[in-house]
Amino acid sequence: MPTFAVHYTYTAAGAPGRDVHRPEHRAWLADLVEAGALLSVGPYPDGSGALLVFRYDDEQQLANLVAEDPFARENLIEAVRVVEWQPVLGAFAS
Repeated sequence: MPTFAVHYTYTAAGAPGRDVHRPEHRAWLADLVEAGALLSVGPYPDGSGALLVFRYDDEQQLANLVAEDPFARENLIEAVRVVEWQPVLGAFAS
């Protein structure tokens, strides 16, 4: 199954909304971890965005899934980049 790196870009203007919707966003993420689709996730320390690492069958289906993120539904993500990634060594390598 392919691995994908999903990069979220945030703006400072969206920070108050992300604070409000973070519990729902994290519950959504936790469900994806439990289902085995989301391998790891976390924000960049500078507040500019986040990285999500998925194992998912199809890039377009993953893009559709990411659009269901509460942050996305509330327009709190400036940009989303979905890129297939091939881990060779380490925790995410097959």
